[in-house]
Amino acid sequence: MNEYVIHGGRPLHGEITVSGAKNAAVAIIPAALLVDGVCRIENVPEISDVTLFFSILEELGARVRVLNRHAVEIDSRNITSTTPPYELACRIRASYYLLGALLGRFGKATVSLPGGCNFGGVRPIDQHVKGFRAMGAEVIEGGYIEATAIDGHLHGASIYMDMVSVGATMNVMMAAVLAEGTTTIDNAAKEPHIVDLANFLNSMGADIKGAGTDTIKIRGVEKLTGGTYSIIPDQIEAGTYMAAVAAAGGEVVLHNIIPKHMDCISSKLEEMGVEIEEGDDSLVVRRTGELTRTNVKTLPYPGFPTDMQPQITTALALAHGTSIVTEGVWDNRFKYVAELKRMGAHIQVDGKVAVIEGVDRFEGTIIKACDLRAGAALVIAGLAAHGTTHLGKIEYIERGYEDLVGKLRGVGADIRLVDTPEDPRPELKII
Repeated sequence: MNEYVIHGGRPLHGEITVSGAKNAAVAIIPAALLVDGVCRIENVPEISDVTLFFSILEELGARVRVLNRHAVEIDSRNITSTTPPYELACRIRASYYLLGALLGRFGKATVSLPGGCNFGGVRPIDQHVKGFRAMGAEVIEGGYIEATAIDGHLHGASIYMDMVSVGATMNVMMAAVLAEGTTTIDNAAKEPHIVDLANFLNSMGADIKGAGTDTIKIRGVEKLTGGTYSIIPDQIEAGTYMAAVAAAGGEVVLHNIIPKHMDCISSKLEEMGVEIEEGDDSLVVRRTGELTRTNVKTLPYPGFPTDMQPQITTALALAHGTSIVTEGVWDNRFKYVAELKRMGAHIQVDGKVAVIEGVDRFEGTIIKACDLRAGAALVIAGLAAHGTTHLGKIEYIERGYEDLVGKLRGVGADIRLVDTPEDPRPELKII
């Protein structure tokens, strides 16, 4: 087992280059299965979820050639299977994107239910299934999702999403690019990584319009032929480092940024007293005074992202006054609060609402990550804490953050990765 050991209380100073977007990469890489040719994908984040997807694609018959740390070449001309290995697919939430890609190109797919982070319940895929069925697929649900195009191929359809769903929007978009006719997705999600997926597919020969708006139209084409594409910068990674500066203090320049994508995060941090200066592709984040309270509600883009909720909650736990954080996307995303309370945070959770009474400081202790973004939030808590923090279950964090330790050490944090022979807290009781 590995853990992070963090000696906190050090303001952050320096520069960080943000990696490619995890949420875009885990859709674009399986979307390469739609390409009857060779595609080169650049600005790929070096994270465990991406590495796992490379293994899945190779098991399906694709040739995956890693060109360097951030570039890969994928050749999907000789796919031999439409059933990803259970032991690989069940480990990653984004495995459901394999359904849309394989069903769209081959007319059939059998994929295990998604794994990944657990926010306290099964992640529903009803909107994905609704879209596939509207396009002429028979879908059987169980331990696996088995989808088969009834006529051997999908056809265009008008699909209204009952709720805004990033995953369903992306999956239906992938399934539709090779379908006969035109597919319209209404009440579509608008996140930056949805636009990125559409741009990737268009660069390979697809015909998608309206990504980033409520309505997306996909005109089916005969085939995707290949090309080169670069993934956008990671909005959530950038936001995590911004929240780290808010909690620990200091001044950090973030490079490889699309500032417009950061507006929903920047505005809340500025309300809290964090200074932010915007460049063409960079942000300067500075906090020298006390943090002040504010209220946050997570919403679909362009609202405040649910993937930033744990990080900003951690910073608000050090802000003067009472803050309220409302989770507007997931039913239960406050499991990490028990760990923050071990460090001295005063937070009360009632369903989707957390009431936060700011404290002067955290105290380092032994804690565990319970999911990807919660783990990042606990790193932030450790950076701001007095004393030493031992953070376990870091495999969650490595699913979505490239070289977190190296980047934080580069701006003055005292954090290191260490091997631990056994669980240092086997009898933990949640308080």
